[in-house]
This record gives sequence, structure tokens and C-alpha cells, in this order.
Amino acid sequence: MRPKPFIPEILADHPSHVKDLNSGLTWHRSQMRTLYVDTDRSQVVYHANYLRYFEFGRAELMRDYKYPYKQIEASGYVYPIIKIELNYYTPLFYDDLMHVHTRPSTLELVKLQFDYVITRAEDNEIICTGFTRHCAVNEKGIPVEVDARTVKLWEQFPAS
Repeated sequence: MRPKPFIPEILADHPSHVKDLNSGLTWHRSQMRTLYVDTDRSQVVYHANYLRYFEFGRAELMRDYKYPYKQIEASGYVYPIIKIELNYYTPLFYDDLMHVHTRPSTLELVKLQFDYVITRAEDNEIICTGFTRHCAVNEKGIPVEVDARTVKLWEQFPAS
């Protein structure tokens, strides 16, 4: 079943954010183009590459909020992925311009989740949706509480 169309409206006070007029949710938006190396023999983007696009969106969101992964790791935290979901609707091809929409989703004591919607830039058609769930661990790999700066980002991100 296809999701409702994604209808983005750029937020004047946050130009890197859009509000989906269908769901009412606010998303951080980053843009990238598919590379030839991302495609498979059938000339569409290989399915596993969407995980790379999710990572790109996540990293751009954190960078825009002045807390890049490099800083997170320097402060003694690592956030490995513990669960992934991807729902594919239509393929991307070589050189397609896409928007990777990312938003902080659930936040628990030691876990957090990012949600994603990837759309084709020219027509906002939904390519795929999904999420990544992460567990906060220290440098020894022991689960710990999510760090305070990340909690603050979850609290500051526009809800709608």
C-alpha cells in the first residue's frame, strides 16, 4: 500500500526544514544526487544504498543542529543501529536528485529512533520510508542513557 503523498512546505524560520501538509509533521531536509556506483545491473539504485541515504540524512540533521557524530563520539557516546525498517515504493535511477527527509522520532532511556522519507526532488514522489533505531552505548559498548545534548535536540526539534 502506498503512503499518502508527501507535500512539503518549506518553513520560513527553518529553511532546511519542511512541513508535510498531509501528516502535519516537520522534517529536516537534505538533498543529494544518486551516483552511478549506487545503481545495480537493472540500472536502479541498489536497495541497500537507501541505508546510506538514511545515514546521510541523519548526519546532516545532527550537523545542522551543531552536534555532529564526531562530537558525539568525542564525548564518549556511540549510537549503533539495533533495528532498521525500509519500505520501497518506486526506484531511483542514476543522477536522480532526491530529498532525504529525517526527523527525530521516539526517545527512550537508552534508545532513540530517526524516521525517514526519501522523495524524488522533481515531483516529491515517495521513493521509500523507514526508520533506524539506535542504542546509546559508551566506548566499551555498554548501554548507557542517551546523552543530554541528544535529548535536547529531540526536545528542540519542531514537532509540527
